[in-house]
Amino acid sequence: MTNQGDTLFYDGRCPLCRREIHTLRKLQTGGLSFVDIHKSDKVAAGIPSRELLLRRLHLRTSDGHWVVGLRANVRAWSHTRFGVLFKPLLWPGVFAIATRVYENWADRRYERKYQCAVRQSPDQS
Repeated sequence: MTNQGDTLFYDGRCPLCRREIHTLRKLQTGGLSFVDIHKSDKVAAGIPSRELLLRRLHLRTSDGHWVVGLRANVRAWSHTRFGVLFKPLLWPGVFAIATRVYENWADRRYERKYQCAVRQSPDQS
């Protein structure tokens, strides 16, 4: 992780996530680094659990604050010339609806992809 800019934590095992990160890498104008949650073996102080990172998109700002979910996505895209197109998602009425849609999608994605690992107890391995 770098202190030079924002750091986006993403699920490198999710095809949709990988495509979006690939696009963000190509389009970014700087100041955004990426951490694949599955390839990061570091457990640093102040970083949410792996499960939380997988459940919602997380971005750590250059000053150490965490931005989660839809706000993290909008902030990540603000590092591209297309960022202005994502800003309306933060408008009060739009934000409430867009957040519900995002969280519903994120919960379903997580359950489909990781439900076995989450529901399996240690003595069942």
